[in-house]
Amino acid sequence: MTSLSRRAFATAAMASLLVGCGGHRPDRATAARPRSTPSPARPSAKTVHALERSVPVSLQIPAIGVDTPVMELGLAPDGTVQVPPIAADDRAGWYRHSPTPGRIGPSVILGHVTVGAYGDGVFRGLARLQPGERIVARLENGTAAVFAVDAVRTVAQADFPTDAVYGNVGRPELRLITCAGPRSGDGYRDSVIVFAALSSDSP
Repeated sequence: MTSLSRRAFATAAMASLLVGCGGHRPDRATAARPRSTPSPARPSAKTVHALERSVPVSLQIPAIGVDTPVMELGLAPDGTVQVPPIAADDRAGWYRHSPTPGRIGPSVILGHVTVGAYGDGVFRGLARLQPGERIVARLENGTAAVFAVDAVRTVAQADFPTDAVYGNVGRPELRLITCAGPRSGDGYRDSVIVFAALSSDSP
């Protein structure tokens, strides 16, 4: 699993009419090091077993009306995490150097809050999620990883909590990330991060 350095959540360069989030810069040197800060996730009342590895193909968040295909994201030439393309058929993207949903560790999925001339992005309502609400990642092998929201945080990108988002954890967790707040240059000042844990509803 790849964790990220403590550098800020940087804004990617985009054309002036295109609005979206930038990527993070990974730091493979710290990949095996446990996170030093605690996760905001609450302990689960039931034992939840990790799922087999299978890449996500879609994501549903009923509380905010999200039903999106999921593409794979890697690294951009500058070393930052890729983001989904700015397009009319906006979709979320799973960072393929993170665990697949349902595996031990934090699986990371990114999405835009706006997509320029195309309007709202797929994660436009992310900040409205409440603890306990469901997130369903449907996997390539036909199963589904069902998560329950633990916490939703809005943070300045300059203070992005890298360890809490990408650091090692001992159970299957999910991170959803988008931009928020006022515009700053070609991007946004803040980030919204949803922390979720695998639910006992998963197979």
